[in-house]
Amino acid sequence: MPQLDTSTWLTMILSMFLTLFIIFQLKISKHNFYHNPKLTPAKMSKQNTPWETKWTKIYLPLLLPL
Repeated sequence: MPQLDTSTWLTMILSMFLTLFIIFQLKISKHNFYHNPKLTPAKMSKQNTPWETKWTKIYLPLLLPL
């Protein structure tokens, strides 16, 4: 059974990584990115709910001693 020749594997792997790097750089360079994105503040309307202003009975059993 012949022995597997692995002497060219390092060259092939390094050339593959170099090729992938170049391909990805070319793909990324073709994208158009916005230079100065402007933030638009969202208006949050405050809704008045009855449980925000008064104490509710939900918390009462937690505060009582056992």
